Amino acid sequence: MENLPKGSPKLINAWAFYDWANSVYSLVIATAVFPIYYESVTNANGGIVHFLGTSLPNSSLLSYSLSFSFLIVAFLSPILSGIADYSGNKKSFMKFFCYLGSFSVMCLFFFKDSNTLWIGIVATILASIGFWGSIVFYNSYLPEIALPEQHDRVSAKGFMLGYFGSVLLLTFNLTMVMKPEWYGITDPTLPARISFLSVGVWWMGFAQVTFHFLPSNVYHKKPRKDFIFKGLKELKVVLLSLKNQTSLKQFLIAFFLYSIGVQTIILLAGIYGKVELGIETSQLIITILLIQLVAIFGAFLFARISENIGNIKTLKLTIAIWGFICFAAYLLDKDNQYIDLQFYSLGGAIGMVLGAIQSLSRSTYSKLLPETEDHTTYFSFFDVTEKIAIVLGTFIFGFVGALTNSMRNSIFILAVFFLLGYIVLSFMKKIEPVE
Repeated sequence: MENLPKGSPKLINAWAFYDWANSVYSLVIATAVFPIYYESVTNANGGIVHFLGTSLPNSSLLSYSLSFSFLIVAFLSPILSGIADYSGNKKSFMKFFCYLGSFSVMCLFFFKDSNTLWIGIVATILASIGFWGSIVFYNSYLPEIALPEQHDRVSAKGFMLGYFGSVLLLTFNLTMVMKPEWYGITDPTLPARISFLSVGVWWMGFAQVTFHFLPSNVYHKKPRKDFIFKGLKELKVVLLSLKNQTSLKQFLIAFFLYSIGVQTIILLAGIYGKVELGIETSQLIITILLIQLVAIFGAFLFARISENIGNIKTLKLTIAIWGFICFAAYLLDKDNQYIDLQFYSLGGAIGMVLGAIQSLSRSTYSKLLPETEDHTTYFSFFDVTEKIAIVLGTFIFGFVGALTNSMRNSIFILAVFFLLGYIVLSFMKKIEPVE
């Protein structure tokens, strides 16, 4: 491990490279290949599956499993972050969650049919915990490896690398899934299962670059034996300090509101396209790839815009575009002869602001932090806010859809949360652009 100075290009690149390593989970497992594979493996008996003595729809079981994993992370993150900040050992926590996630993804290789459903569900839960758990510690390194004026570009660089790397691996995986004969594969389940294995290997392997260069104990902490109690005390101190930090509280409220919309659209746009608009699976995959590629440019563009007009104004601009996307999606008509083209256009618009709002949210929060050594604990609240937004957003989407028998109304409700987030941001003081 090299002792690199804060702001050095090598250190920044090594940090951002973790996005390259772990983003394949977001695309291949959470979005593209696994949901389709899971549906195909569990669609017997009308899609009803049996798990832990209960019978329920396969989509509900997957949704409940992910929600459970988010709640576990939301509960553990602040506690473990307090311990990590007190002990100065957050890289070890980051490694643990990275390896938990990557090994769990590799275990999905053994999920073949309804008899191995338990492997698929347990591995899904643990992989989600590993991914989101490692992100907390990864994000908290941003103010420690980059200077304040670098935060927007560095955060954007991470997302750009993530989108690019995940598209590369997904493209390879799709060739196996769609053209298995190219590889001499005859087992219909094997291409997807090899894809899961490749994600775990990619994630764990490329993460070693980040782990090699990231510092282990930036503030040279020397914890005593009662580090668990001291870590909880550290968490309490940070929690109490939030009461006096108006801008940070306002931003977390705004972040919570617009994250309900952003994260729900990320997770459920495919279902909306397939069920409500009748988009074919192949077209959905093309749209997913389009979103990822456009997001690379979007993260870069809006990072530059923020340098000229400031983070808050730039975030408000992206939120306004998200609101327009919801309105446009609400108006789409499956009987329109140009529905495919319209859906692709909507995907391009999502891509333009997807990387932008994610990278700017991370860098804006980092800029708002006070002078502190408790970056991990502070970022745990950022993470918990997002996880609760995901759980609430997906619940609202499903509840409104079931109540009104239309997912269009669910999309319209999401636009309301973007509006509320915009309003809260409007009351925040401007973060001055870096000269």
